[in-house]
Amino acid sequence: MIHFKKVRWKNFLSTGNQFTEVLLDRSPTTLIIGENGSGKSTMLDALCFGLFGKAYRPIKKNQLINSINGGGSVVEVEFIIGKNEFKVVRTIKPNDFQIIRNGEAMDQEAHSRDFQKILEDSILKLNYKSFTQVVILGSSCFVPFMKLSTSHRREIVEDILDIKIFSTMNMLLKQNYKSISGEMGELQIEESLYKSKKEMEETHLGKIEQDAEKRISVLEKERDKYNVDKNQKMERNLEIQTALVKKTSIEEDTGRLKTLRTQVQTKKSEVDKQREFFVKNDDCPVCEQPIKKSFKKLRNSELLDQSQKYDNAIGEMETELKRLTSNLSDLNSLASEMQNNNAEIKALSSMAEKCQSDIDTLVRDKEETDNLKEHIQELQQNLEEIDIRVKELKEENFYLDICKNLLHDTGIKSKIIKQYLPVMNQTIQKYLGILDFYVNFHLNEQFEETIKSRYRDDFSYSSFSEGEKMRIDLALMFTWREVARLKNSTNTNLLIMDEVFDSSLDASGTDDFLKILNELESQNIFVISHKGDVLFDKFYSMMKFEKQNNFSKIVES
Repeated sequence: MIHFKKVRWKNFLSTGNQFTEVLLDRSPTTLIIGENGSGKSTMLDALCFGLFGKAYRPIKKNQLINSINGGGSVVEVEFIIGKNEFKVVRTIKPNDFQIIRNGEAMDQEAHSRDFQKILEDSILKLNYKSFTQVVILGSSCFVPFMKLSTSHRREIVEDILDIKIFSTMNMLLKQNYKSISGEMGELQIEESLYKSKKEMEETHLGKIEQDAEKRISVLEKERDKYNVDKNQKMERNLEIQTALVKKTSIEEDTGRLKTLRTQVQTKKSEVDKQREFFVKNDDCPVCEQPIKKSFKKLRNSELLDQSQKYDNAIGEMETELKRLTSNLSDLNSLASEMQNNNAEIKALSSMAEKCQSDIDTLVRDKEETDNLKEHIQELQQNLEEIDIRVKELKEENFYLDICKNLLHDTGIKSKIIKQYLPVMNQTIQKYLGILDFYVNFHLNEQFEETIKSRYRDDFSYSSFSEGEKMRIDLALMFTWREVARLKNSTNTNLLIMDEVFDSSLDASGTDDFLKILNELESQNIFVISHKGDVLFDKFYSMMKFEKQNNFSKIVES
């Protein structure tokens, strides 16, 4: 059983820098009153945040910090489980999360999410969903059991019946499956490698025993042929190398000739410009005197003669350049041939070396067949050991399959749920009767409802009014608490109701509900309501929240 003792908080929502503290076990029933916005529901948010790291209402973490003080938010929750006293401390700015057991902080080396899992799975043994179904019932943020998906319904009931251990076992089972699958995969790879190696070595041994000499003779011929081809290529490269000696000289001649051709072309261009001048001009552009026709004719003839000589020279140089270029092209082809020959020489050398290596191996292997046979036997032994291990793993898988069927939702858990379903349904009917709601309410193994009236008319949860739905929600919540008490799983002293009386319950429903509360034993019940004037005399104690200077405080307790 979880016995909640205290919750306190500061700089949390509208609460200031002084701790607001609520003793959770001081009174059987406590009425909490206050105006809207006074901070009545802050206790719910503080409890949920302290235990689960998130508020009861849909409020983001950074919005939980008091906006005026802007930091130092602290929530502390104290509770007892068995002989152990626990205190959970959670802060924002700085972010911190501590679990203190019997005055000593628990090891926090684990990641915060893992630490939270320890708190939920190993200490509280309930999660946020279960907490908000068994401990807290609110009018605004509460999601009734009947509005949850069937998977979430099942999860809550499994928590209450304390059968989540089977889900944990199923997870471990899956890990074993994964481990076996991984080992099987590794063994298959090993087996394939051993088989391949054994086959290769058996083939190798057969070749050694059958035709080693023949194989050596063939390899020797191949090696010799490669060497002959290699030598021919090397001789050809020597010839090419001799020819390539001329290449540098030809390249130099080509360069010089191109330079000379450029010079001659320049001079010819100058002569052609002078001829053009005498052709176009009859007068000297400088002195503006007429140029004699005889001089003009003579000069034009001289220049024409020079131009033709330059043309002849350029033509001869072009012819020579073509010859040199052709020679260079031939030499470049030879250089390319030499490069190809070098590659072939390398390949031929490699193949000749490979042949010689194979010959050496065959000679060695002929001498080492006994060692090879011994290694083949070792490989066979390895394969036999793998076969034995594979059979063992298959047997393990067989038993895991049996366990899988047992741990499946339709297995052990289903049988336990089936065993408790009549008790659950009877208890639901009991509380519906106390709440003066006379219908036949039945949950099946999938936690789907069947609701019939006295006249056997079929209904669904959604077909009822809000007040009737509230009666069903209350009946279910008290049922889960009673079943939890029987199982001692999520059994707790604490029950908090937020504005339950303010919305859907009429006066008759309120009286019936209070009757249930007063009959509960060893419970500490807190009811948040706006109807303080109607309800104050029906509770053992009362707490009032007020806003003072924009900070929420308890002014009466």
